[in-house]
Amino acid sequence: MSNEYNYPAIHDARQLGYPKTILLGAQHMFAMFGSTVLVPVLTGLSVSTTLLFAGIGTLIFHFITKLKVPAFLGSSFAFIGGYLSVKASGAELGMTDEMALDYACIGVFCAGLVYFVIAVIVKLFGVQKVLRFFPPIVTGPIVIAIGLVLSGSAVENCGKNWWVAMTALTTVVIANIWGKGFIKIIPIFLGVIGSYVMAICLGEVDFSTLNDAPWIGLPFTYESTVFSIFENPDYTFMASAILTIMPIAVATIVEHIGDMCAISSTIGKDCLKDPGLHRTLTGDGIATAVASLFGAPANTTYGENTGVLNLTRVFDPMVIRLAAVFAIVISFCPKFAELIHLMPAATVGGVSLILYGMISAVGVRNLVESKTDLSLSRNFIVVAGILVLAIGIKYGLNDAVDCFGIKLSGLAVAAIVGVFLNAVLPDEKNA
Repeated sequence: MSNEYNYPAIHDARQLGYPKTILLGAQHMFAMFGSTVLVPVLTGLSVSTTLLFAGIGTLIFHFITKLKVPAFLGSSFAFIGGYLSVKASGAELGMTDEMALDYACIGVFCAGLVYFVIAVIVKLFGVQKVLRFFPPIVTGPIVIAIGLVLSGSAVENCGKNWWVAMTALTTVVIANIWGKGFIKIIPIFLGVIGSYVMAICLGEVDFSTLNDAPWIGLPFTYESTVFSIFENPDYTFMASAILTIMPIAVATIVEHIGDMCAISSTIGKDCLKDPGLHRTLTGDGIATAVASLFGAPANTTYGENTGVLNLTRVFDPMVIRLAAVFAIVISFCPKFAELIHLMPAATVGGVSLILYGMISAVGVRNLVESKTDLSLSRNFIVVAGILVLAIGIKYGLNDAVDCFGIKLSGLAVAAIVGVFLNAVLPDEKNA
């Protein structure tokens, strides 16, 4: 592995001493922080619960991967559309947002189980045989659609106050393009802080409820867990939520594989072989399943923390575990969670505007880097089918299509159709 730096990589943080190691752990926590707390803000889930299970999920992942992979698991943006779709469907049935989110979390739990199933298949048949069902021609357009489907909510939130939204957007761009060192790693966090301050100056934030929030408290309650809905469950709606959200795992599994490749390239060790892709998938899936049971969003390996690895050249997974512990500790502070809940909608919109665009851009990059030939009719049909179904159902049919009484989101339909078309359409190159 080439090294463009003038100092060697460090695989054992103990040689740095405890003070520096602790600071590195805190830096990893801040790197994931902005994006991780943004997911519950956008969906209505609990910030405290999210931080708790980001930390717990990361520790679970490290245990299953034999403490060998320096990855942090934070909130996944890929499932936001699924959460919002289930909330909308629940509202039509007279459900509260909190109750609908519990059903959505059951769908996320099932998505976590998909990881485990794929991990078993990978172990039995090998990586390459499994990946042929999820090539870039399928996953690329799905990722593009995720960003585009979410874009409407970002613009709507920006409309609450464009000055605040543009402060967030401008700060993110400046930090990401011209920032140096640590600043370049936390553009989302800086964008949130900058626009939040702008909103305060404009008098758009009411801190009256902040004084009532205690400094210490439990991150979740029984009512916010999925266990509470089984007192009087709606199994039809549960099935609808599962089929709406579970197919999104197709995109996130491929995203996971890409992250593992990126980490492997960064640290100079092949994580797909040791500890193995089946272990990293299992760790990610179990972390997601456990988090969802307690009302936290799905977890995913974070590219932001891979960026910190590149910056510091400290590859010891123990530093990541320290960040996980810090996240767990912070989750027991309700006053902090309330401060996040008071975040203006325009702040969320400004950050989301670029974040959702970046999600779509990643999908475009997947197609470009894989050299997908769109001059072939079968490839063109697969891409077109995925994009048209995902976006068309979102904005033409209010985000869902009724299939035998079960509502499927546009993303779910697009993922299923994309995998099917890619499997059945003949390869023109070999025709």
